[in-house]
Amino acid sequence: MKITRFEADGFRNLKEVELSFDPELNILCGRNAQGKTNILEALWLCSGERSFRGAKDRELIGTDRDKMSLLLDFEDARRTQSISYTMLRRDMKNKKLTLNGVNVRTPSGLFGALGCVIFTPEDLGLSKGAPENRRSFIDLSVSQIKVSYRDVVDKYRRILDQRNLHLKNLAGGRQDDGMLDIWDMQLAQMGAYISVLRYNYCKKLRNTAAELFSELSGGAESFEIEYHSTVFKELDGRNDYRNDLFGEYLERLKSSRRDDIGAGFTIHGIHRDDIKCSINGLYAKDFASQGQHRSIALILKLSQAYILSGEVGDTPCILLDDVLSELDGMRRSFIMEKIHGMQVIITCCEEEAVRGYRGKLFRVEGGRASEN
Repeated sequence: MKITRFEADGFRNLKEVELSFDPELNILCGRNAQGKTNILEALWLCSGERSFRGAKDRELIGTDRDKMSLLLDFEDARRTQSISYTMLRRDMKNKKLTLNGVNVRTPSGLFGALGCVIFTPEDLGLSKGAPENRRSFIDLSVSQIKVSYRDVVDKYRRILDQRNLHLKNLAGGRQDDGMLDIWDMQLAQMGAYISVLRYNYCKKLRNTAAELFSELSGGAESFEIEYHSTVFKELDGRNDYRNDLFGEYLERLKSSRRDDIGAGFTIHGIHRDDIKCSINGLYAKDFASQGQHRSIALILKLSQAYILSGEVGDTPCILLDDVLSELDGMRRSFIMEKIHGMQVIITCCEEEAVRGYRGKLFRVEGGRASEN
């Protein structure tokens, strides 16, 4: 996967940006708040993803602009493709999106065309942060391989909100009108499906990450990943989510109803699961050093890229947002070695962080970019 041409205007502070990317290494260099990360965010949106900053649509259009537009050409293993993304401030709900000249109804319709893996400074705390961050990482990774998965996760969240609201009403003394049975049936079906796909992805992640971590540590440390379910005691070899797993998930919801009503929310389910990382048999969240946490994040992101490449038959585009400056020399060299052969787009404040690497260098200042 190679992005060949990128244009942006009116996206945050970007003004008439036109870039022709190198097929391997591209460096966006400039001071803070000049627009480097905005370029990466725009590229990420063109892959059909949500903003990695959690931004709302209204934040994506420059404060002094009425419109934002993005154009992107890329090559995959089979052909050259193009994406356009336009949004007007006065009508942000009706975005104009095209893939190869064909209208796409929503941004998610772009999903699966342009494969990207992004690594931000926030990801460095992936193993020690909240379980929600690790669940989001796994869900994103799975959805890049199986596009329909994201819709199931989004629907699960909507149904969960409805169930939690109903639980609060019941706690307040309202009589049950049978809706809890309906929410439970839907949650159990989707939750069983999500559990299977998450668990199977974690098995692939476990093998890839263990090899990479051993290499990074020179064989001195072993790394393990375990998917922890709040519903199932065992998921290995279990794939029949429509019957056996669905029934077990449903029974779990029913058996904890009294506790759920008392708490006012759903205690058990895929929304409470976690991915546990261990180094040399010790739970990383409790025992890992700062350097080990950074190694885990680095390995998880590299594994995501490797697994995606193996599943779709094409290497993803790697987006690194000011990450190299956060890593020591050993880890910096390791990541650059392991993504060699993939297209990489890096942001940095100082050229020193990428000195010695050959590729295109772009200066970013005041929302504009120029090739050095």
